[in-house]
Amino acid sequence: MRQSQFEQRYRPLWERLEATLKTLEKTRRPGSAAADFAGDYQSLCHQLALARERGYSLALQDYLNDLMLRAHRQLYRHRTPLLPRLAAFFAAGFPQAVRRQWRWHLISSAAFVLSALLVWGLIQYDPELVHTVVGPDQVADLEEMYHPDLRDTGTRDRADDVMMFGYYIYNNIGIAFRTFAGGLLLGVGALLAMLFNGSFFGAAAAHLSLAGASQPFFTFVIAHGAPELTAICLAGGAGLRLGWAVLAPGSWGRVDAIRRAARECLPVMYGVFFLLVAAAFIEAFWSSRELDPQIKYTVGAVCWALVLLYLLLGGRSVAPQGSRDGSE
Repeated sequence: MRQSQFEQRYRPLWERLEATLKTLEKTRRPGSAAADFAGDYQSLCHQLALARERGYSLALQDYLNDLMLRAHRQLYRHRTPLLPRLAAFFAAGFPQAVRRQWRWHLISSAAFVLSALLVWGLIQYDPELVHTVVGPDQVADLEEMYHPDLRDTGTRDRADDVMMFGYYIYNNIGIAFRTFAGGLLLGVGALLAMLFNGSFFGAAAAHLSLAGASQPFFTFVIAHGAPELTAICLAGGAGLRLGWAVLAPGSWGRVDAIRRAARECLPVMYGVFFLLVAAAFIEAFWSSRELDPQIKYTVGAVCWALVLLYLLLGGRSVAPQGSRDGSE
C-alpha cells in the first residue's frame, strides 16, 4: 500500500482520535468521549508500526507517534478497571498480537518441528545417537519415568500435585523467557533454543518408542503439550523478532529499534505466561493420572484444537488492534 492510500484509508480514524483527545485533555470526566478511545488507540499503535515497517515519510511517523503519546497519557489517566482489560486482552489482544507476528512464530515452530523430526529419524536409524543429544543420566530418568517396567505407578496426593504445579511454572517460564531473551544475540540465541528443545523432544520420543514406552510418554505429554509447546514456540518467535531489530533497525537507532520490538513482543510474552500457567495446571493435575489411553488422547486432541483455534480465530469478530476495518 502506498503512503497516500494508507493516509486516505486511516485519516478519518486519526481525526476522530484527535477530536476525542481534545475533549479528554480538557476534562476529568470523559463521559461518552472515551467510548471508542481504547480501540482507536490500539489501531493507531498498529498503524504507527506499519508506517515504520513500510518506511513511510518521517513526517507521517512523527505525526502518528505524537498522536500515540497523547493517547497513551490519556489512556492511563482514564484507565478502565483491570478485569475488563484482562478479559479484552485474552479474548482478542493476545491472539491478534500473535497473528501480527506470524512469520516469526512460523520460523520458530519450523525450527522446533524439523529438528525434532530429524533427530527422531536419526535415532530410529541408529539408537545410540540418543546419547549425542540426551545425557546418560537423563536417558535413565526418562526410562524410569515412562517405561512400564520401571516407572512408579503409585498415586500422588494433592500436596504432590500442588508442589509439581509450582515446579512446572518455574521451569517452563524460565525456559520461555530465556528463549525470548536469547533473541538479543542477533536472534541466534532464540533459534538455537528452539533447535535444542526440538532435538531433545525428538530424541526423548524416539528413544522411549524404541524402548516400548511410547504410549506412557505420549499419553502424558499430549494434553499439556498443547499450551506448553505452543508457548515455547511463541517465545522463540518473539525472540527472533527481537533479534531482527538488532540486525536490521531500519531508519531507527538500534536501541530505539530494540525498544519498539520489545513493546510489540510484550503482548505475546504476557500470553506465553498465561499458556504456561495453563500447561502447568494440566500437567500437575491431569497428565499424571492413570486413565484409559483413549481418554487421554481424546482430551489431548481437544486441547490442541482449542489452542490452535484460539490463536487463529480469537479476536476476529471485533476490530483488531491493527485496524478498524477488520483486517490484520
